[in-house]
Amino acid sequence: MKKGLKKMIAAIACMTLAMGCLSGCGSKTSSKTETAASAAAETTTENSSDNSENADNTVYQIGICQLVQHDALDRATNGFKDALIELLGEDHVEFNVQNAQGDSQTCATIANQFVTNDVDLIMANATAALQACSNATATIPVVGTSITSFAAALDIELDDNSCTGINVTGTNDLAPLSDQAQIIADLFPDVQQVGILYCSAEINSVYQAEHIAEYLDALNINHKDYSFSDSNDLQSVTNNCVAECDVIYVPTDNVVSSNQSIIDAVARPAGVPIICGEESQCTGCGLASLSIDFYDIGYRAGEQAYDILVNGTDPATMPVEDPQSLTRIYNPEIAADLGITLGDEYQAIEQ
Repeated sequence: MKKGLKKMIAAIACMTLAMGCLSGCGSKTSSKTETAASAAAETTTENSSDNSENADNTVYQIGICQLVQHDALDRATNGFKDALIELLGEDHVEFNVQNAQGDSQTCATIANQFVTNDVDLIMANATAALQACSNATATIPVVGTSITSFAAALDIELDDNSCTGINVTGTNDLAPLSDQAQIIADLFPDVQQVGILYCSAEINSVYQAEHIAEYLDALNINHKDYSFSDSNDLQSVTNNCVAECDVIYVPTDNVVSSNQSIIDAVARPAGVPIICGEESQCTGCGLASLSIDFYDIGYRAGEQAYDILVNGTDPATMPVEDPQSLTRIYNPEIAADLGITLGDEYQAIEQ
Protein backbone atom coordinates (compact mmCIF):
# COMPACT_ATOMS: atom_id res chain seq x y z
CA MET A 1 0.00 0.00 0.00
CA LYS A 2 2.74 2.45 1.00
CA LYS A 3 4.85 1.32 -1.91
CA GLY A 4 1.96 1.98 -4.33
CA LEU A 5 1.34 5.41 -2.83
CA LYS A 6 4.98 6.36 -3.32
CA LYS A 7 4.84 5.33 -6.98
CA MET A 8 1.72 7.43 -7.52
CA ILE A 9 3.34 10.53 -5.92
CA ALA A 10 6.47 10.08 -8.03
CA ALA A 11 4.43 9.83 -11.23
CA ILE A 12 2.51 13.02 -10.43
CA ALA A 13 5.78 14.86 -9.77
CA CYS A 14 7.25 13.78 -13.14
CA MET A 15 4.13 14.91 -14.99
CA THR A 16 4.25 18.32 -13.29
CA LEU A 17 7.92 18.78 -14.21
CA ALA A 18 7.30 17.81 -17.85
CA MET A 19 4.44 20.29 -18.18
CA GLY A 20 6.62 23.04 -16.78
CA CYS A 21 9.35 22.31 -19.35
CA LEU A 22 6.87 22.37 -22.23
CA SER A 23 5.40 25.70 -21.17
CA GLY A 24 8.87 27.24 -21.28
CA CYS A 25 9.47 26.19 -24.89
CA GLY A 26 8.12 27.91 -28.04
CA SER A 27 8.63 27.75 -31.78
CA LYS A 28 9.86 30.58 -34.01
CA THR A 29 6.39 30.89 -35.51
CA SER A 30 4.44 31.09 -32.26
CA SER A 31 6.88 33.63 -30.87
CA LYS A 32 6.33 35.90 -33.87
CA THR A 33 2.56 35.46 -33.74
CA GLU A 34 2.46 36.55 -30.13
CA THR A 35 4.76 39.49 -30.88
CA ALA A 36 2.66 40.66 -33.83
CA ALA A 37 -0.60 40.28 -31.88
CA SER A 38 0.79 42.31 -29.01
CA ALA A 39 2.17 44.99 -31.31
CA ALA A 40 -1.08 45.31 -33.24
CA ALA A 41 -2.64 47.04 -30.25
CA GLU A 42 -0.23 49.94 -30.64
CA THR A 43 0.19 52.40 -33.51
CA THR A 44 3.14 52.28 -35.90
CA THR A 45 4.33 55.59 -34.49
CA GLU A 46 4.39 54.27 -30.96
CA ASN A 47 6.17 51.10 -32.06
CA SER A 48 8.85 53.07 -33.90
CA SER A 49 9.68 55.13 -30.81
CA ASP A 50 10.96 52.12 -28.92
CA ASN A 51 11.65 48.44 -29.47
CA SER A 52 10.00 47.13 -26.31
CA GLU A 53 7.80 44.71 -28.28
CA ASN A 54 10.98 43.00 -29.42
CA ALA A 55 12.18 42.34 -25.88
CA ASP A 56 11.75 38.59 -26.54
CA ASN A 57 14.08 36.51 -28.69
CA THR A 58 12.29 37.07 -32.01
CA VAL A 59 14.73 37.45 -34.90
CA TYR A 60 13.12 38.17 -38.27
CA GLN A 61 14.77 36.54 -41.28
CA ILE A 62 14.75 38.85 -44.31
CA GLY A 63 15.86 37.80 -47.78
CA ILE A 64 17.01 40.59 -50.12
CA CYS A 65 17.24 39.90 -53.85
CA GLN A 66 19.00 42.73 -55.71
CA LEU A 67 19.18 42.49 -59.48
CA VAL A 68 22.58 44.08 -60.00
CA GLN A 69 25.13 46.14 -58.11
CA HIS A 70 25.15 49.84 -58.89
CA ASP A 71 24.81 52.98 -56.81
CA ALA A 72 21.03 53.49 -57.11
CA LEU A 73 20.05 49.95 -56.14
CA ASP A 74 22.73 49.82 -53.45
CA ARG A 75 21.25 52.95 -51.87
CA ALA A 76 17.77 51.43 -51.92
CA THR A 77 19.01 48.28 -50.19
CA ASN A 78 20.85 50.32 -47.56
CA GLY A 79 17.75 52.44 -46.90
CA PHE A 80 15.62 49.32 -46.48
CA LYS A 81 18.04 47.75 -44.03
CA ASP A 82 18.48 50.95 -42.04
CA ALA A 83 14.72 51.33 -41.58
CA LEU A 84 14.27 47.82 -40.20
CA ILE A 85 17.32 48.07 -37.95
CA GLU A 86 16.02 51.33 -36.50
CA LEU A 87 12.48 50.03 -36.02
CA LEU A 88 13.23 46.48 -34.84
CA GLY A 89 16.68 46.82 -33.29
CA GLU A 90 19.72 45.20 -34.86
CA ASP A 91 19.44 42.15 -32.60
CA HIS A 92 16.00 41.32 -33.97
CA VAL A 93 16.60 41.21 -37.71
CA GLU A 94 18.97 39.24 -39.94
CA PHE A 95 19.46 39.99 -43.63
CA ASN A 96 20.47 37.57 -46.35
CA VAL A 97 21.51 39.89 -49.19
CA GLN A 98 21.95 38.22 -52.58
CA ASN A 99 23.01 39.94 -55.81
CA ALA A 100 21.93 38.39 -59.11
CA GLN A 101 24.64 40.16 -61.15
CA GLY A 102 22.06 41.33 -63.66
CA ASP A 103 20.72 37.88 -64.51
CA SER A 104 16.98 37.25 -64.21
CA GLN A 105 17.42 33.47 -63.94
CA THR A 106 19.74 34.00 -60.97
CA CYS A 107 16.99 36.14 -59.42
CA ALA A 108 14.69 33.12 -59.69
CA THR A 109 17.27 30.85 -58.05
CA ILE A 110 17.74 33.31 -55.20
CA ALA A 111 13.98 33.72 -54.71
CA ASN A 112 13.40 29.96 -54.61
CA GLN A 113 16.15 29.56 -52.03
CA PHE A 114 14.50 32.20 -49.83
CA VAL A 115 11.24 30.25 -50.06
CA THR A 116 13.02 27.00 -49.18
CA ASN A 117 14.58 28.72 -46.16
CA ASP A 118 11.11 29.95 -45.12
CA VAL A 119 12.21 33.55 -44.59
CA ASP A 120 9.74 35.91 -42.95
CA LEU A 121 9.79 38.49 -45.75
CA ILE A 122 11.50 39.08 -49.10
CA MET A 123 12.69 42.45 -50.38
CA ALA A 124 12.93 42.54 -54.18
CA ASN A 125 15.17 45.32 -55.51
CA ALA A 126 14.43 46.10 -59.21
CA THR A 127 11.83 44.78 -61.62
CA ALA A 128 13.38 41.41 -62.55
CA ALA A 129 13.91 40.65 -58.87
CA LEU A 130 10.26 41.48 -58.11
CA GLN A 131 9.03 39.23 -60.90
CA ALA A 132 11.15 36.31 -59.69
CA CYS A 133 10.14 36.69 -56.05
CA SER A 134 6.44 37.07 -56.86
CA ASN A 135 6.59 33.94 -59.01
CA ALA A 136 8.37 32.01 -56.27
CA THR A 137 5.79 32.49 -53.51
CA ALA A 138 2.15 33.44 -53.01
CA THR A 139 2.38 33.39 -49.20
CA ILE A 140 5.62 35.00 -48.03
CA PRO A 141 5.26 38.81 -48.08
CA VAL A 142 7.26 40.49 -50.86
CA VAL A 143 8.16 44.18 -50.64
CA GLY A 144 9.57 45.61 -53.85
CA THR A 145 11.52 48.79 -54.41
CA SER A 146 13.20 50.49 -57.39
CA ILE A 147 10.21 49.40 -59.51
CA THR A 148 9.01 51.55 -62.40
CA SER A 149 5.52 50.01 -62.55
CA PHE A 150 4.24 47.18 -60.34
CA ALA A 151 1.32 46.70 -62.71
CA ALA A 152 3.56 46.27 -65.75
CA ALA A 153 6.12 44.15 -63.89
CA LEU A 154 3.54 41.71 -62.51
CA ASP A 155 1.06 41.94 -65.42
CA ILE A 156 -1.78 42.92 -63.10
CA GLU A 157 -4.03 45.90 -62.52
CA LEU A 158 -3.73 47.80 -59.24
CA ASP A 159 -7.00 48.71 -57.56
CA ASP A 160 -8.19 52.27 -56.97
CA ASN A 161 -6.01 52.50 -53.86
CA SER A 162 -2.88 51.31 -55.73
CA CYS A 163 -2.96 47.90 -54.01
CA THR A 164 -1.88 44.72 -55.79
CA GLY A 165 -4.40 42.36 -54.16
CA ILE A 166 -1.65 39.75 -53.74
CA ASN A 167 1.26 39.23 -51.33
CA VAL A 168 3.21 42.12 -52.85
CA THR A 169 3.62 45.81 -52.09
CA GLY A 170 6.46 48.34 -52.13
CA THR A 171 7.71 51.61 -53.59
CA ASN A 172 8.06 52.93 -57.14
CA ASP A 173 11.17 54.65 -58.46
CA LEU A 174 9.56 56.63 -61.27
CA ALA A 175 9.68 60.42 -61.41
CA PRO A 176 6.77 61.79 -63.49
CA LEU A 177 7.62 61.24 -67.16
CA SER A 178 5.60 64.28 -68.18
CA ASP A 179 7.90 66.46 -66.07
CA GLN A 180 11.00 64.80 -67.51
CA ALA A 181 9.78 65.51 -71.02
CA GLN A 182 9.17 69.11 -69.99
CA ILE A 183 12.78 69.42 -68.80
CA ILE A 184 13.90 68.56 -72.34
CA ALA A 185 11.53 71.16 -73.80
CA ASP A 186 12.64 73.84 -71.33
CA LEU A 187 16.39 73.27 -71.65
CA PHE A 188 16.43 72.66 -75.42
CA PRO A 189 13.59 74.61 -77.08
CA ASP A 190 15.21 74.17 -80.52
CA VAL A 191 15.77 70.42 -80.23
CA GLN A 192 15.43 68.62 -83.58
CA GLN A 193 15.25 65.01 -82.39
CA VAL A 194 15.45 63.23 -79.04
CA GLY A 195 16.97 59.76 -78.95
CA ILE A 196 15.39 57.46 -76.36
CA LEU A 197 18.19 55.07 -75.37
CA TYR A 198 17.20 51.99 -73.36
CA CYS A 199 17.55 48.24 -72.88
CA SER A 200 14.73 46.35 -74.60
CA ALA A 201 15.21 43.39 -72.23
CA GLU A 202 14.03 45.46 -69.25
CA ILE A 203 10.25 45.79 -69.09
CA ASN A 204 10.58 48.85 -66.87
CA SER A 205 12.65 50.60 -69.54
CA VAL A 206 10.22 49.68 -72.31
CA TYR A 207 7.39 51.10 -70.20
CA GLN A 208 9.22 54.41 -69.72
CA ALA A 209 10.24 54.67 -73.37
CA GLU A 210 6.65 54.21 -74.53
CA HIS A 211 5.22 56.74 -72.10
CA ILE A 212 7.80 59.50 -72.46
CA ALA A 213 7.29 59.22 -76.23
CA GLU A 214 3.65 60.19 -75.66
CA TYR A 215 4.65 63.26 -73.66
CA LEU A 216 7.23 64.29 -76.26
CA ASP A 217 4.53 63.99 -78.92
CA ALA A 218 2.31 66.29 -76.88
CA LEU A 219 5.18 68.82 -76.83
CA ASN A 220 5.69 68.46 -80.62
CA ILE A 221 9.20 67.10 -80.13
CA ASN A 222 10.49 64.56 -82.63
CA HIS A 223 11.94 61.40 -81.12
CA LYS A 224 13.30 57.99 -82.07
CA ASP A 225 13.91 54.80 -80.10
CA TYR A 226 17.41 53.37 -79.81
CA SER A 227 17.10 50.08 -77.99
CA PHE A 228 19.78 47.51 -77.25
CA SER A 229 19.37 43.96 -75.97
CA ASP A 230 22.35 43.93 -73.60
CA SER A 231 25.60 45.74 -72.83
CA ASN A 232 27.34 44.16 -75.84
CA ASP A 233 25.20 46.27 -78.18
CA LEU A 234 25.29 49.44 -76.12
CA GLN A 235 28.25 51.21 -77.71
CA SER A 236 27.17 50.69 -81.31
CA VAL A 237 23.58 51.75 -80.56
CA THR A 238 24.85 54.82 -78.69
CA ASN A 239 27.00 55.73 -81.69
CA ASN A 240 23.94 55.62 -83.94
CA CYS A 241 21.91 57.65 -81.49
CA VAL A 242 24.55 60.38 -81.16
CA ALA A 243 24.92 60.60 -84.94
CA GLU A 244 21.20 61.18 -85.49
CA CYS A 245 20.02 63.12 -82.41
CA ASP A 246 20.90 66.33 -80.62
CA VAL A 247 19.54 65.29 -77.18
CA ILE A 248 19.37 61.84 -75.57
CA TYR A 249 16.95 60.61 -72.91
CA VAL A 250 17.79 57.51 -70.84
CA PRO A 251 15.18 56.08 -68.42
CA THR A 252 15.88 54.38 -65.10
CA ASP A 253 17.57 51.39 -66.72
CA ASN A 254 19.85 48.95 -64.91
CA VAL A 255 22.03 48.19 -67.93
CA VAL A 256 22.53 51.91 -68.53
CA SER A 257 23.30 52.49 -64.85
CA SER A 258 25.91 49.74 -64.90
CA ASN A 259 27.57 51.01 -68.11
CA GLN A 260 27.44 54.79 -67.89
CA SER A 261 31.06 55.24 -68.91
CA ILE A 262 30.37 53.66 -72.33
CA ILE A 263 27.60 56.16 -73.06
CA ASP A 264 29.56 59.13 -71.70
CA ALA A 265 32.60 58.28 -73.81
CA VAL A 266 30.47 58.60 -76.95
CA ALA A 267 28.01 61.39 -76.14
CA ARG A 268 30.14 63.95 -74.30
CA PRO A 269 32.89 64.32 -76.94
CA ALA A 270 30.16 64.71 -79.57
CA GLY A 271 28.54 67.50 -77.54
CA VAL A 272 25.21 65.66 -77.15
CA PRO A 273 23.53 66.24 -73.76
CA ILE A 274 21.78 63.42 -71.91
CA ILE A 275 18.71 63.80 -69.69
CA CYS A 276 18.51 60.93 -67.22
CA GLY A 277 15.81 59.18 -65.26
CA GLU A 278 17.69 59.25 -61.95
CA GLU A 279 20.66 60.72 -60.10
CA SER A 280 23.27 57.96 -60.30
CA GLN A 281 23.01 58.02 -64.12
CA CYS A 282 23.37 61.78 -64.08
CA THR A 283 26.53 61.41 -62.01
CA GLY A 284 28.07 59.14 -64.62
CA CYS A 285 26.87 60.35 -68.01
CA GLY A 286 24.02 62.83 -67.76
CA LEU A 287 23.57 66.57 -67.88
CA ALA A 288 20.37 66.81 -65.81
CA SER A 289 17.54 64.86 -64.24
CA LEU A 290 14.35 65.13 -62.26
CA SER A 291 15.58 62.71 -59.68
CA ILE A 292 14.31 60.69 -56.77
CA ASP A 293 16.37 59.53 -53.80
CA PHE A 294 16.77 55.75 -53.93
CA TYR A 295 17.75 55.65 -50.26
CA ASP A 296 14.40 57.24 -49.42
CA ILE A 297 12.29 54.76 -51.39
CA GLY A 298 14.30 51.90 -49.90
CA TYR A 299 13.76 53.28 -46.40
CA ARG A 300 10.03 53.61 -47.01
CA ALA A 301 9.93 50.00 -48.23
CA GLY A 302 11.60 49.05 -44.94
CA GLU A 303 8.86 50.84 -43.01
CA GLN A 304 6.28 48.91 -45.02
CA ALA A 305 8.08 45.66 -44.17
CA TYR A 306 8.00 46.55 -40.48
CA ASP A 307 4.26 47.16 -40.68
CA ILE A 308 3.79 43.73 -42.23
CA LEU A 309 6.03 41.87 -39.80
CA VAL A 310 5.06 43.51 -36.52
CA ASN A 311 1.58 44.95 -37.06
CA GLY A 312 0.32 42.13 -39.25
CA THR A 313 -0.66 44.40 -42.15
CA ASP A 314 -1.61 42.47 -45.28
CA PRO A 315 0.61 43.48 -48.24
CA ALA A 316 -2.34 42.81 -50.55
CA THR A 317 -4.13 45.83 -49.05
CA MET A 318 -1.07 48.04 -48.55
CA PRO A 319 -0.82 50.69 -51.31
CA VAL A 320 2.20 50.75 -53.58
CA GLU A 321 3.74 54.17 -52.99
CA ASP A 322 5.30 56.75 -55.31
CA PRO A 323 8.50 58.70 -54.47
CA GLN A 324 7.84 61.62 -52.14
CA SER A 325 10.89 63.73 -52.94
CA LEU A 326 11.73 65.03 -56.43
CA THR A 327 14.70 67.27 -57.18
CA ARG A 328 15.98 68.92 -60.36
CA ILE A 329 19.70 68.17 -60.45
CA TYR A 330 22.59 68.61 -62.88
CA ASN A 331 26.15 67.47 -63.39
CA PRO A 332 28.36 70.61 -63.22
CA GLU A 333 31.33 68.91 -64.91
CA ILE A 334 29.32 67.80 -67.93
CA ALA A 335 27.50 71.16 -68.07
CA ALA A 336 30.86 72.95 -68.22
CA ASP A 337 32.20 70.59 -70.89
CA LEU A 338 29.09 71.13 -73.03
CA GLY A 339 28.97 74.89 -72.37
CA ILE A 340 25.44 74.70 -70.95
CA THR A 341 24.20 76.91 -68.11
CA LEU A 342 21.25 75.74 -66.03
CA GLY A 343 18.96 77.88 -63.89
CA ASP A 344 18.86 78.21 -60.13
CA GLU A 345 16.08 75.62 -59.90
CA TYR A 346 18.71 72.93 -60.60
CA GLN A 347 20.95 71.69 -57.83
CA ALA A 348 24.52 70.69 -58.62
CA ILE A 349 25.41 67.07 -57.88
CA GLU A 350 28.25 66.74 -55.39
CA GLN A 351 30.97 64.79 -57.16
